[in-house]
Amino acid sequence: MTRRVTLPLAAVGLAAVLAVAARQLPDAKPPTGNVRDHGAKGDGAADDWKAIQSAVDAGTGIVHLPPGTYRITKPVVIDLAKVGFTAVRGEGSRVVMAGDGPAFRFVGTHAGTAAPATVKDAVWAKERMPTLDGVEVVGAHETADGVEATGTMQLTITRVLVRKCRHGIRLTGRNRNVTISDCHVYENRGVGIYLDAVNLHQINVTGCHVSYNDDGGVVCRAGQVRNLQITGCDIESNQGVNRPPTANVLVDSTGGSNAEVAITGCTIQHNHTAAGGANIRVKGPSANPVKTTDELRDGHVTITGNVVSDVKVNVHLEHARGVVIAGNTFWTAYEHNLLAEHCAAVTVGPNNFDRNPRYAGEEKPDTANAIVFRDCRDCTLTGFTLTGTRAAPAGLTLERCDRFNVGNLTILDCDGVGLLLKDVTHSRVGGCLVRDDRAGAKGVSVRAAGGRGNMIVGNHLGRPTDIAKDIGLVERNHETRP
Repeated sequence: MTRRVTLPLAAVGLAAVLAVAARQLPDAKPPTGNVRDHGAKGDGAADDWKAIQSAVDAGTGIVHLPPGTYRITKPVVIDLAKVGFTAVRGEGSRVVMAGDGPAFRFVGTHAGTAAPATVKDAVWAKERMPTLDGVEVVGAHETADGVEATGTMQLTITRVLVRKCRHGIRLTGRNRNVTISDCHVYENRGVGIYLDAVNLHQINVTGCHVSYNDDGGVVCRAGQVRNLQITGCDIESNQGVNRPPTANVLVDSTGGSNAEVAITGCTIQHNHTAAGGANIRVKGPSANPVKTTDELRDGHVTITGNVVSDVKVNVHLEHARGVVIAGNTFWTAYEHNLLAEHCAAVTVGPNNFDRNPRYAGEEKPDTANAIVFRDCRDCTLTGFTLTGTRAAPAGLTLERCDRFNVGNLTILDCDGVGLLLKDVTHSRVGGCLVRDDRAGAKGVSVRAAGGRGNMIVGNHLGRPTDIAKDIGLVERNHETRP
C-alpha cells in the first residue's frame, strides 16, 4: 500500500517561491582569463603575481593582460598538464620581473620525439602549442629571466620583448618543435636566446632582433639539439665588457651533441672590442674529427646569405664537421674572416671576404681579415674572393692540412703572401688568380713548404712564388708582374 505524504500548505507555498526565484537568478559567472578580473592592478606598484597566476590556474585557455605594467615577484608557472592549453596574450603589456627566475615558466610533460606516434593523447588534448604573445618582460632583479620552458610540445613565442633580464628566452630539459618569431631580445646580462643543455629537435628562430646580450645572442650549449634554423634575424653586439669569449651565434657541443643547423639571411655584426669574440662560432666535441675512424654527427651546418662583420673572428669553426659556407659577404674581421681548426668536410664556396673602402675610417690598418685552416682535412675551397688582408702572414693560410681541393679563388692585394701552404699534403691548387697590383707591392703570390704529394697547377700569379721543390707537381702557372 502506497502512503501519500502531504506537505502543509505553507511549506508548499515556500517551495514554489524558492523555485521561481532560482529560475530568475542570473547564471554563475564563468571563469575568466582576464588578469584584471582576478585582481591585477597593472599599475607597476602592486605585486600582481597572485592575480596572474590565478588567471592561469583558471584554465580558460587564454590569459589576457590588458595594457598596463604588471609587477611580479615570483615566476608565473603555466603547468600545462594541470591547466590545459594556455595562450598568454598581451597588448604591448609590460611585465616587470622583480624576483628570482623567469617571469613566465612553461612546464609540459612531453617526453617523446617530434614524431606523431610518440606524442601522447594527453599532450594533444591539454598541452599542445603553449603560446606567449604581445608581452614585454623587463627585469628588475639580478637573477630575473624572461621566459623559460621545459617539456613543451610546439611552444610558440611571438611579438615578445625581453630586456634588462639575465637570460631572455631559455629552453631547458626537453622540448620539441619550438617557434620563436618577431621577438626583440635586447640588453640582457646573460644570453639572449639560450638552448641550455636542452634535448630539442626542430626550433625556428625567425625575424628576431637579438642584440646587446652580454653572454651571447643565440647560444646552444651542451645538450642534444637537431634542426636549429636561424633565419632573417638581426643579431648584433652580444658580448659584454670583460666577459668570457662568446659569439653572436654559438653552437657548442662540449658535453653534448648538436647538429643540423642553418643560419641564413641574417645580419650578424659587432663587437670588435670584445676579446675572443666571434660572429658565428661552431665548436664540436674535443675528439679530433681529422681521424677518419671517428663517428661524429656534430656539425652539418649551413651558413648562407648573411652579412657578417666587425668582430675579432667572423666565423670560427673548431672540431666541426660538414660545414657549408656560401653566398655571404664578410668584412672588418680584426683577426680572421674565417678560422677553422681541427675540422673536416668543410666546403667554402662563393663568398666575398672584402676590405671595403667605405669603412676605411673604421677599419684600422691592423685589421687582418685573414682566412686560416689549421689541422683540417677533406675540405673544398672554391670560387670566393678575398681582398686586402693586412697584418697577417697571408691572405689564405693552410697549415698541416690534408686532402684539400682549392680552386678558382680570387686573392687580391694582400700583404705578405697571397696563398700560404705549410706542411700541406695530398692537396690541389688550381685555377686561382692571386695578384697584388698595388704600387710598391713586394709580396709573394704563393709560398709552399714542408708538404708532399700536392698539385699547384694552372694558376694566374701576379707576384713571384716561393715553392719548395719537393712539394709535388708544380706546372703551367702563369707568373706576371704588375
